[in-house]
Amino acid sequence: MTSTPGTAPGTPPGGRSRLRRRAGTAAVAALLLAGVPAGAAVSADAGTPRTATGPQGQKLTVSATTGLDPAGQKIRVQGEGYGLTTGIYVALCKDNGDNRVPSPCLGGADMSGGSKTSRWIVPPGDPYEGDLASAFGPGGTFDVEIEIAEKGDGLDCAEVACSVVTRADHRAAGNRTQDVRIPVAFAGQEPGEPGGGEGVDVPAGTVSYRPAAEFTTAGKPLDLLLHPDSKKLYAGADNLLDTADVDERGLHVLNPEDGTSESWISQAPGSTGALRASAAARIAGPLPGDGVVYNYPLRGVGSAKSGDEAASGVWLAGSTITDIAPGTTPDTVLVAQGATLSEIERATGTATRTLTLPGGTQFAADPERGAVWYTDFTAGKLHRVDLASFTVTGSFDLPGGPGGMAGFTETDPATGAVWVGVDRSVLVFDAAGTLVKTLVGKDLARDAAFDTATGRAYVVWQDGGDLSDPANDNNGTLTVYGTEDFAPAAKDLSLPGNHSQAGAASLAVEPGGATVFVTSPAEGRITRLVRQVSPLVTRAPEDLTAEEGEEVALTAEAEGTPEPTVRWQVSTDGAQTWQDVEGATEPALTFTARTAQDGYRYRAEFRNDVGTTRTAAVTLTVTPATGGDSGGDSGGDTGGDTGGTGDTSNGAGSTGGDGTTGSDGGTQSSGGSTTDGSGSTGTTTGDPGSTGTATGDPGSTGTTGTTGTTGTTGGSTAAAGGSTGTAGSSGSTVGGGVAGGTGTAATSGGGSLAATGATVMSVTLAAAALVGTGVLVHRRARRRTEGAL
Repeated sequence: MTSTPGTAPGTPPGGRSRLRRRAGTAAVAALLLAGVPAGAAVSADAGTPRTATGPQGQKLTVSATTGLDPAGQKIRVQGEGYGLTTGIYVALCKDNGDNRVPSPCLGGADMSGGSKTSRWIVPPGDPYEGDLASAFGPGGTFDVEIEIAEKGDGLDCAEVACSVVTRADHRAAGNRTQDVRIPVAFAGQEPGEPGGGEGVDVPAGTVSYRPAAEFTTAGKPLDLLLHPDSKKLYAGADNLLDTADVDERGLHVLNPEDGTSESWISQAPGSTGALRASAAARIAGPLPGDGVVYNYPLRGVGSAKSGDEAASGVWLAGSTITDIAPGTTPDTVLVAQGATLSEIERATGTATRTLTLPGGTQFAADPERGAVWYTDFTAGKLHRVDLASFTVTGSFDLPGGPGGMAGFTETDPATGAVWVGVDRSVLVFDAAGTLVKTLVGKDLARDAAFDTATGRAYVVWQDGGDLSDPANDNNGTLTVYGTEDFAPAAKDLSLPGNHSQAGAASLAVEPGGATVFVTSPAEGRITRLVRQVSPLVTRAPEDLTAEEGEEVALTAEAEGTPEPTVRWQVSTDGAQTWQDVEGATEPALTFTARTAQDGYRYRAEFRNDVGTTRTAAVTLTVTPATGGDSGGDSGGDTGGDTGGTGDTSNGAGSTGGDGTTGSDGGTQSSGGSTTDGSGSTGTTTGDPGSTGTATGDPGSTGTTGTTGTTGTTGGSTAAAGGSTGTAGSSGSTVGGGVAGGTGTAATSGGGSLAATGATVMSVTLAAAALVGTGVLVHRRARRRTEGAL
């Protein structure tokens, strides 16, 4: 979609028109390259030099900007047009956006002259010129090398957006007029990563979770499972004593969207086989299609699904069940009764095999790798049990020693890593039992869940709930980590009122991580959390060069949750101030370029409920339009130039002849006679245009003599995009100027080729050489719409 922007301050009114591509752009660009304004920003492809324009017209060029070696490499940095009154630093810095100081920087602020990672450039004659700093060359130029790396000196370009920058030195630290920034990306990063635009309030692409609903329909929730097939939310619950006179114990089946109760299984067989009201303490896992296997106090193993009036189950001999998980077959479960691990048949309660460990109460099964990880918090040990042989194959120490407060033991299905919550830490062991990471929180680690689709681990931390302890504030926390690098993968979320005085919190995560459910036993509440992502730019606009009257298009796209909206902004003062472009709220911004907009900066700003992200500012360079419509413009544009006016020595000038397609116009002799143009189609024009008849205005009356006053041709345009030729009283007009050259006749007689006309012809020949035997086409688009910005 395109946007029809309104009128920006100080700019002409806008309109809508479709961008028309011109053929032969590469050849024309080659011819005009020398004419690009010195301060114009030029976009670059990946791996090539890139140039940016500063707020005062400074031009900064960096030799390489993508695929940089994270370990370090040299780059060349050049500048021109810098002021000769202010010193600058050249360095790799964190890019904090427009009008914000780039900082921190690799190498810091070099005031010693010995740094290889930053350079100090000062005006000629500056007291620091010499060993400490280099001086600007003529025109405020410099040409230096610096060494940059992905990390160092407090800067980590793997985590933040980085740019090679110039900035005012320490003597004018608040001066932002010297800030020129060129984003860079190291190997493994896409251009623009990891920023994905400039995050205004939070970094671009920031993931966070927000509460979307609270369910109080499941009593005192103890455990959760989101069924993979039926998508129903199962909550094992106890009675919440202070809510009502209803006993809420049992297995609750909820609609995960709004928490409405679909079923409540409150009865399960006890030690005698008789049904009784029973809490659902721990959920072992799902049944095919729907339903779950769960543990109910003290030694019950039951199963139920939505719609059941009561659970079916068995009552085990021995001590209280302290943990439960799926067995090695669909008909068995693994059960911990203190330090005893058994695999039992669900239908009969018969143990098919049993192992007594040195100690422990809970475990996590990893059927993919045939292991069970058994945790003994009292002794500070983690034991590995081989499922095939049902024997202990390894024991590992839990850092911190014996007596740590028991939290949880869970395995990552994707990696086999074991996550153990102890006190205010989560210990991560790899599948071989080696401790690879310790995650420290401010609260007690109570439960973990994994999303294999995104490689994320979710941890719920509960406050201790004892407000006499200064470490407690009654609020818990949800954290999200990457399971490969253990880096935070979402903004921490505070869980007000979630404390451990009435039981441990638990988690359930929807595949893909879009929704997370967290229990708060003390409040009798399940909170539904939804993921949201601040806008992340996926397509950024690029610097653009256009002719006066040409339509241009800027495009930007971003992703986020909720879907972000966009608005375009323009700066007329080198990115010092910005204004919204009226009505520009679509990904594509199209308008007609005007010379008044030369040097304007544009950016797109994306917003959603999470934050605001802006694209890097791009520069529009507008060059003067070339001559009129050419004989090469297909569709019947007017052909050759008009005839010249007559020599005034014989009275009023006679009218020039018809110009055939692509031909030179009529040549006016000194005696006032007219020679009709009859040239054949020009070899350097484009596609043949239709034959036109150009009539020159009568020359003005002049004094007699061999060199009368100069008459002016009728304002026809030169062929092949040339500009209007001006004929002398006895000169000849030259049509067909290439690339905007003006043909001007000599004022003395003889019909000789004008000097400028010769230049035009030489450019024509150069163009012909560039395109070989092909035809150079340089068409001036006929515009009917004014620029909008």
